[in-house]
Amino acid sequence: MSWKTLDDMDLSGKVVLTRVDINVPVQDGRVTDDTRITRILPTIRDILAKGGKPVLIAHFDRPKGKVVPEMSLKVTLPALEAALGQPVGFAAEDFGTAIAAMAPGEVLLLENIRFFPGEEKNDPGFAADLAGLGDIYCNDAFSAAHRAHASTEALAHLLPACAGRLMEAELRALEAALGKPERPVVAVVGGAKVSTKLDLLSNLIEKVDRLVIGGGMANTFLAAQGLNVGTSLCEHDLADTARAIMDKAKTKGCEIILPEDVVVAERFAAGADHVTVAADAVPEGGMILDAGPATVARIIAAFDTARTLIWNGPLGAFEIAPFDTATIAAARAAADLTASGRLVSVAGGGDTVAALNHAGAAERFTYVSTAGGAFLEWMEGKTLPGVAALEQAG
Repeated sequence: MSWKTLDDMDLSGKVVLTRVDINVPVQDGRVTDDTRITRILPTIRDILAKGGKPVLIAHFDRPKGKVVPEMSLKVTLPALEAALGQPVGFAAEDFGTAIAAMAPGEVLLLENIRFFPGEEKNDPGFAADLAGLGDIYCNDAFSAAHRAHASTEALAHLLPACAGRLMEAELRALEAALGKPERPVVAVVGGAKVSTKLDLLSNLIEKVDRLVIGGGMANTFLAAQGLNVGTSLCEHDLADTARAIMDKAKTKGCEIILPEDVVVAERFAAGADHVTVAADAVPEGGMILDAGPATVARIIAAFDTARTLIWNGPLGAFEIAPFDTATIAAARAAADLTASGRLVSVAGGGDTVAALNHAGAAERFTYVSTAGGAFLEWMEGKTLPGVAALEQAG
């Protein structure tokens, strides 16, 4: 990896334009989950410790280049100050004056960068204006690295550039999982639809030894094999695609693990009557909502022989008990193996974080990414503009 970190930079007395992602959930004017805020603290504290002045650049929601008062980043200030344990300045406009007035030890947050039309257009002139505000650029927003925007891509070419601590941790974790992993490698891909994960499946087949397919998307693969899936969520029009993926897996030497038994109910509701049946014995009106115990045992056996695990998506409808059983059991098994030092486990994207938190397993995984689209695009083998810009700067 050819990018610089904070350790490579002389920050003393320098204004460090620090791209972060604090696009956090807000309800009634209050931040309801500060995970993304707490994850940028190591970077801010390191910049301060090295004598730098952190100027935080971030987006919030999708104002599409216009000033939308209800999308002001000011709403995040109380949570940011509480997490950091000190006051944080806020510049709604005239960024240059606010930065010039910063004293050593202070932190400044700029207003929503997406209020400016030049941001999402990756406008060179706007990027040059931003560059004129600081001395060093630090990108700590891996979750926005798949966007070629002025503050995530162009700015890295205009100032000495480095990765922040969160970006550094993300990139090292992903390199360990997909770049140069210890083998065997197992991937878990779940979720509702095959159609949203075609590129992901195609790339993983070439890089992993076993691929576990779960959730609603597994139903499409079962149906493609001629099995009845009742009233289950299923993309029947993708049967040919599913068969092509299975054929490709065979030629690449990748074993696909599909449910061999399933938990079936007549409706998706808490406490609904349910039964476990073989995957080839789903009743006409049955709806597959989880993987069965035999499938879970097979998945855990695959984990047991693996050295690296990549996880994206739940194995069933984990939001409602008892259809969370397979996800919980498999996640806890992976967490146990990780804690014992036998497995490197990296997870992220979509519902994955929620599912692993629900299982009480997230904290024992090697790394859990809060990035959604960027994590998936990395797993799909795509180049992320924000990362590529750092590599070129390095």
